[in-house]
Amino acid sequence: MAPDSATPQAQTEERPVSDLRTLRNYINGEFVDAADGRTLEIVDPTTGEAYATSPLSGPADVDAAMAAAATAFPVWRDSTPSTRQKLLLKIADAVEARADELVDAECRNTGKPRGLTRSEEIGPMADQIRFFAGAARLLEGKAAGEYMDGMTSIVRREPVGVCAQVAPWNYPMMMAVWKFAPAIAAGNAVVLKPSDTTPASTVLLAEIIGGILRDMELPAGIFNVICGDRETGRLMVEHRTPAMASITGSVRAGMQVAESASKDVKRVHLELGGKAPVVVFEDADIAEAVEGISVAGYFNAGQDCTAATRVLVHESIHDAFVQALAKAAAETRTGGVDDEDVLYGPLNNANQLKQVSGFIERLPAHAKVEAGGHRVGEVGYFYAPTVVSGLNQDDEIIQNEVFGPVITVQKFSDEDQAVDYANGVEFALASSVWTKDHARAMRMSRRLDFGCVWINTHIPLVAEMPHGGFKKSGYGKDLSSYGFEDYTRVKHVMTAI
Repeated sequence: MAPDSATPQAQTEERPVSDLRTLRNYINGEFVDAADGRTLEIVDPTTGEAYATSPLSGPADVDAAMAAAATAFPVWRDSTPSTRQKLLLKIADAVEARADELVDAECRNTGKPRGLTRSEEIGPMADQIRFFAGAARLLEGKAAGEYMDGMTSIVRREPVGVCAQVAPWNYPMMMAVWKFAPAIAAGNAVVLKPSDTTPASTVLLAEIIGGILRDMELPAGIFNVICGDRETGRLMVEHRTPAMASITGSVRAGMQVAESASKDVKRVHLELGGKAPVVVFEDADIAEAVEGISVAGYFNAGQDCTAATRVLVHESIHDAFVQALAKAAAETRTGGVDDEDVLYGPLNNANQLKQVSGFIERLPAHAKVEAGGHRVGEVGYFYAPTVVSGLNQDDEIIQNEVFGPVITVQKFSDEDQAVDYANGVEFALASSVWTKDHARAMRMSRRLDFGCVWINTHIPLVAEMPHGGFKKSGYGKDLSSYGFEDYTRVKHVMTAI
């Protein structure tokens, strides 16, 4: 989902840290530093300056968190669905009650606009937790039946065990929910690692959830958070305790997780990235399409695996569309956390600013920057809303995930070419089709090789529907009953009668 960020340097003794906030791991109901005392500096992307430190967790920290989860798991596994539902409903209520604190932490994490973070994330997070609270009451196998003379078979659906989970930096709070909510609902215990650049809101969630576990007199080790870098994540995945590893991140990170998990055949859940095609046919309303696509492309600075950043437009309306999209980009604002009328904030980290800038700097001669294409200001990691046209299917910026506020535009001549261009990348997470022709929309939804196809819209998600892709976008589903089932295993029980 998110390209790998450069791991911050371990803190040295020479740098004064007295003015920096201290974040800690949450293991077995206690906030603790890394066993060896190592830390990372956490940077505010609006300023480029460090504002906090977090633990750089190593083997001893991973061992402690896994031991806590393993001890808690049997108790939680044997709890009733109603108990699991009660816990999750209390968590959802607490997320809403402490929304201001969570928004403050997330905005410091990411630099996102405060109003949008509250309106677009707190509500969906609480709703998603409540969805899985309901799903917890539906964890059942098939009814008993006789499939052999003298034998009755039943199917049990059980939690898989301890889950090692790694969340990304683009939606730290919400992706934490997507990880822990289905896992806990199914009866698993969790060890969750936030991104090395965005641990603050996940640590706050640990405080909130830990308090509820204490109040309900449940084992503290059901939910643990450890901070660290890619090496910390590798240690988690390769640890002997987890039965499942789940990551939202880059393709490279996902491949490393799959390789590490293969050493003891762990179950793996991967959501890795996207290059969503947005196919605009000649009968689409250009104004409506541009409005929807520009928001879906620039929201969260384009740091979204489903972002509408690869537009394919029928040749008959290409020039008019590009002109309208460039105008929309010019009217879209980026700015600080408390700026008014801002659609998005900065890129998350210096490495990501370098990556996005590099794509523009390496554009081929035949490409044309229609809008943006430059950094905004000299403080923080802000980048202008950008439109690039004149591109070919094999261009780097078409084939690879930019993960920034950059929308590319290509032209196509007919439906077959649109499908070839749309499917002609290694990612297969999300897509959209813009047309008034219902039959065409249905044909395209069948032919597009993506885990989601939106029609005349782009980017809405609901808790009841699955999110996940194919090819290098990974495997497994988030949200929905399908995502819930990913955190369960199926057991056949046969008895002689």
